[in-house]
Amino acid sequence: MLNDPLADALSAIKNAERVGKRECIVKPASKLIGRVLKVMQDHGYIEAFEWIDNGRGGMFKVKLKGNINDCNAIKPRYSVKKGEFEKWEARFLPAENFGILILTTNKGVMSQYEAKKEGIGGRLLAYVY
Repeated sequence: MLNDPLADALSAIKNAERVGKRECIVKPASKLIGRVLKVMQDHGYIEAFEWIDNGRGGMFKVKLKGNINDCNAIKPRYSVKKGEFEKWEARFLPAENFGILILTTNKGVMSQYEAKKEGIGGRLLAYVY
């Protein structure tokens, strides 16, 4: 039984990257996982992903680039105000301007850079570097 599908998806991606695979399968698929994958693709951590219908909720086929050192879900899902990003970057990322925090906001799932530009806060979902 899956308790956190996002954490399982990011673990599958991280494990596939570590053994040098060029693609991996993430299942089950969900809208949240798809949006997190889109943010990862926009920032250059994965090449592409596609949804495949397998009759049981679907799955994602993710093409990897070999750019991920670590990625993980953040639990609990901490609330972040618009001026607090530096504190969380120092906690979850290894260096300044290295990696991204992925958060959910009232304007959708985005990285901390986009949230700073929009001037909004949200809840932390994951980190990637």
